[in-house]
Amino acid sequence: MKAISLFSGGLDSQLAVALIQKQNIEVIALNFVTPFFGVKESTIKAAQNLKIELITLDISREYIGKVLKNPKYGYGKNMNPCIDCHAFMFKKAGDMMAELGASFIISGEVLGQRPMSQNKTALHIVEKLSGYKGYIVRPLSAKLLPPTIPEENGWIKREELEDISGRSRSRQKELAEKFGITEYPSPAGGCLLTEANFSRRLKKLIEKRPEAEPEEMEILKVGRHFYVKDNLLVIGRNRAENEIIQKIALQSDKLIKVTDRPGPTGIFRSFTGQFNDEDLIQAASILARYSDAKNEPETNVKIYNKDGDIEKIFIVKPLTPEEIPEMV
Repeated sequence: MKAISLFSGGLDSQLAVALIQKQNIEVIALNFVTPFFGVKESTIKAAQNLKIELITLDISREYIGKVLKNPKYGYGKNMNPCIDCHAFMFKKAGDMMAELGASFIISGEVLGQRPMSQNKTALHIVEKLSGYKGYIVRPLSAKLLPPTIPEENGWIKREELEDISGRSRSRQKELAEKFGITEYPSPAGGCLLTEANFSRRLKKLIEKRPEAEPEEMEILKVGRHFYVKDNLLVIGRNRAENEIIQKIALQSDKLIKVTDRPGPTGIFRSFTGQFNDEDLIQAASILARYSDAKNEPETNVKIYNKDGDIEKIFIVKPLTPEEIPEMV
């Protein structure tokens, strides 16, 4: 018999797998990828340590359209539609059960660990929305929840599952020692939608461009963000971000850099597809403020495309701190 695990690679998801493996059930790990969360090196390593197959599935476009933009149960503190999100992932996993030869789904959710999305009411709603009510097992808190179909049918033994609740991780650490699980990331949230700064940027982007595609959202993860009229300017904060900006720039973007002093790389993205010199000069003047030319009376700034072709060079005056627009 097989089970599908919603697998992040965190301690809770590793323990859920170990508890089910203990009952001689084969587990297949499933990790979903969007611009907001997805597989990490720690996820891959955790699956290897548990000796389970890891399947990654990019659900970005469907997730943005069906979950992110109009969640039935709304958002959490930021732009995190946790209840709708969990239900969507369980549905995707459930839809794969026949294909993978699995009989039920497991997750590392702990009752009461997240007051808004992991209370009994929320867990019940998630099951109902998923369309797979009764087939979702939460091994770490199973004894505190109604018996599932796998338990009632004798596929797994309820008495060998756990009754963990709340935010303390002491029980999980005891179990980790018992199962020999020594590598796991800190419990910090892995979803960018729970972060205030990222959510603010995302909300602004969707306001300016409701039809934004997943690849357009990658830029939200790096740099300083400004709006010049209806155009987005993103300026790298260090060498690593400058390299990322260069890599994720779209063909339609303009890249900006001071030519005669060290400084950051910037992306200038138009949501109308049009660029005029006035806006480009304003963006260049903002970027120059963050370069080594910031105290110069004027400096040369080049505008170039993703392929490195220089399109324009402007002589601009770096803005003063008081002139810099508010960051998003």
